This record gives sequence, C-alpha cells and structure tokens, in this order.
Amino acid sequence: MALTRTSDQTLTDQLVDRFAERIRMRLLPAGARLPSVRACAHQQGVSAYTVVAAYDKLLAQGLVEARRQRGFYVRDLLQKTAAAPAQDGKATSAGVGLAEIVRAASPSRPSTARSSGSRINAAALIRGMFYHASDHPQPGSGVLPVAWLEEARFMSAAVRKITNLETLRQGSLTYGEPMGDRGLREALAQRLTDVDIAVGPDQIMTTVGATHALDIISRSLLKAGDPVMVEEPGWSVEFARLDALGMKVLPVPRGPDGPDLAVMARYCETHAPKLFVSVSVLHNPTGYSLSPGSAHQILQLAERYNFHVVEDDTYGHIAPPHATRLSTLDGLRRTIYVNGFAKILAPAWRIGYIAAPEEIVERLLDTKLLSTLTTPSILEKALALCIDQGQLRRHSDRMRMRIAAARARAVQVALEAGVTFASEPAGMFGWVETGVDTDMLTQRMLDEGYLIAPGALFHATRQPCTLMRINFANSQDPNFWRVWKRVVAESGAAASGGA
Repeated sequence: MALTRTSDQTLTDQLVDRFAERIRMRLLPAGARLPSVRACAHQQGVSAYTVVAAYDKLLAQGLVEARRQRGFYVRDLLQKTAAAPAQDGKATSAGVGLAEIVRAASPSRPSTARSSGSRINAAALIRGMFYHASDHPQPGSGVLPVAWLEEARFMSAAVRKITNLETLRQGSLTYGEPMGDRGLREALAQRLTDVDIAVGPDQIMTTVGATHALDIISRSLLKAGDPVMVEEPGWSVEFARLDALGMKVLPVPRGPDGPDLAVMARYCETHAPKLFVSVSVLHNPTGYSLSPGSAHQILQLAERYNFHVVEDDTYGHIAPPHATRLSTLDGLRRTIYVNGFAKILAPAWRIGYIAAPEEIVERLLDTKLLSTLTTPSILEKALALCIDQGQLRRHSDRMRMRIAAARARAVQVALEAGVTFASEPAGMFGWVETGVDTDMLTQRMLDEGYLIAPGALFHATRQPCTLMRINFANSQDPNFWRVWKRVVAESGAAASGGA
C-alpha cells in the first residue's frame, strides 16, 4: 500500500516498517536484494534521502547488510546474530554514514551471491500462506478460496454424527490404531481402485497430511548424505525438507511429458540415488501431467538402478479421468503413493495417507510412531463416513468443474492483459512468464496489496527467475491483471534504465 504523509509516522519510519515486516515474514528472504535507492524512491514516491534514511535504520536493526558497489541485501535471520565485519574500516550497522550508503546503493553489476538454502525458499512460500496482503483475492495462494471450501459442510455433519458418547470416548481416551482408523483405510483402499491401484488396507497408513507422509518416507528410507532426485521446478517444501535432513538434492527438469529422462539417467550412473519424488498429475507449479511413455521409462530406470519412486498425488482429486500414474503401472512394487485431503476439503483438516509396498510398511510405521504416535481417529472416522456415502466424490466433482470455470476465466483476463503462459494452463495453478525478475515484482505487487508466488521459490537453489505461479481460483479479477501489467511495465523500465 502507498506510504502516506498524513500518518503519525514519518515516511522514513513507514518505509522501515514495511521492509522489516516483509523480512521477518521472509517475504523478503535472506540474500534478496533491496531495490536501489533511486528505484525505491521512484516506486514509493519519496525522496532519495528518505530511502537512504530508511536503509540506514534497517542496517542499524541488523535486518540488511550493505555490500560495497552492490547494494543492500537481506541478512539471514536464522543465523546467530554477530557483529558484522568491517568493510574498508567502516561498520556495517548503525555507524554507516550517508556516503557509504550511497556508494553501496550505486548501480553496479548484479550480485551473484544469493541464498542457496532451500529452507529459505520454503519459509517464504509457507509464510506467504499466512500473510494477508489485503482483502483482495491473492493469486499467490496455494489453497482454494474459503467460500469454496465452505461447501464441504458434510464433513462437519459427519463429525457430529460419529461423535456420539461411545465413539467420542473410544476415540479420545485411547491412542487408536497405529496404522490409522481401519474403516478409513478400507475406504481408501476402495477409493484407490478408481485409479486402478490395487492395494489392501494393511498397505495403507494414515498421516497428518501429505507433507507428513513425505517426511515419514524420507526418514524411513534415507540417511544423511543420500542422493534424492526431485523435479524442478517443484514444491520448495520438499527441497527444504530433504536439505534439512542432510540429503543431496538432485534437481531434475520437469517438462510437459514428465521429468528429463536423460538427466535422470546421468544421475543414476554418477550418484546412485535412493529416491525419486514426483508429482505425476497436475504438477505444481506447471500443471503438466505425466505421459504413459515417460512413466514406463521412469519405472525402467527405477528397476535398473534400484531406487524407489515417491508419487505425490495431491492434486489427483481434481485430475482428469484416467490420468497416468506411476503407481498404477507399477502396482506398488517400487512406487510409494502419497495423497491428502487438505487441498480439496480444508487446509486445517490434516489427513493424508501412504500406500506402500508390503516389505517397507513396518519401517514406515516405526517412523510414524516415533514422530506422532497415532493420528486423530475422530477426524479419520468422519472422513471414512464421507467417502462411504459418496459425499467426497460428489464434492471433488464440483470442485473440478469450478476450478475449470475459474481457470477459463483467469486465462481469458490474463491473455487480455498480454500475459504469456510458460505451460499450457491445467489444474489449479498457472505458470506465467513475466519478463522481469519476479523476486522484485513480488515486492512491488505487495505494495499494491497482492501476494504472488515468484518462480525462484520453486527451484532447489534461489536464482533470478522471470516466472511466477498463480492460483486460477484467485486470479479472475481483471483489476489484478491491470495492476500487474502496470507494475511489470514499470519494473521493466526501471531495469532498462539501470535503476
């Protein structure tokens, strides 16, 4: 939002508070470069001296650092705060003088020093889920609108139905079944026959959402230093989890038909990876779905080089019929199937599950018991009831149609604004080419009240990127695209002018 001269705060303090909030929320991640003094002054409609004073205060607070002849960069707040080393005999905190600030902010070649920690990317993405830039629909959101999810009132009714006194007592006063509620596992086994995955309830284990499922698999099958192949662009939380566990992350470029098989083959020959993590259907962020030919070749590589394939089918609920899944072709021999219900029902209903080969089920269960003991049986019983009565299927069908209508509308208004899609629009998300650095674009759009998801968040290491991901359900407003078009033009003009 625009700075105001009628505020009780000075323009300098308003600017400081704006940057400080975004840095602490990691919407400006560690290693991100602040706009140059001239560019910031132009964007905010203030004098260069106001920006210099604001940057000086951010330096004094230890939120940014000045790099001589390069500009100002966000410090890593997760590292222990220590006194900054002197540069040319001058301090880099409160003692920085005006001349030093201006020198640091002078236009120069772009810095190649960027945050390589994928956990920073993930933190920015996750924290953005809780950040409300304004009352506008937020195109960077990863979930469906609340108004849509409120249609799933059958879940609340199911909870009321199963929480009679005896069920409530049994579900609350005991730990429940380690593998998860038996009724839900039976319902899930039946549901998986819809995608031709034949599996019994004893091969299914419930989890606290799909993210927890992926974590259980990693902790059960890997040890620190093990190489893991992950699609790129991809979900940065997965990069971050593996990085935090000490794994060697091997990014595999994702194309329209699937992962780059030549890259996978080279990794197999040189690194002997233990795992490959894939979103076969409606890949996030590109919307791509795996072709049968690619699926067969992936499974051949897994057999030849002896690694497991983890198939994250989070978006399977809204997928077209008969979409290709690795687990269907493989029959859960080398594949491990993961799914959850947060996207389709409600983000706070953390119910997910794993369908796995029989020989590794006990290992997965041991890890689950060590991390969460069991999972909430009352919610699991309620979900089982909704599946058995066909309510979840009908709700998924409605959401699929509603997303398709939103996608058509969002694509129409985006194309009218001159947008180029980097991949054919499909599913819940769109992958958009902007032509400008989307890290910088994100900050400018936040000033306008819109949160977008910059492309750098979807890569294993943070690099300059001109792509952004949008949520079609939240990108139907023509006003967003008018603002986006103006800000992109201003950003492009500033970059070409050396600002």
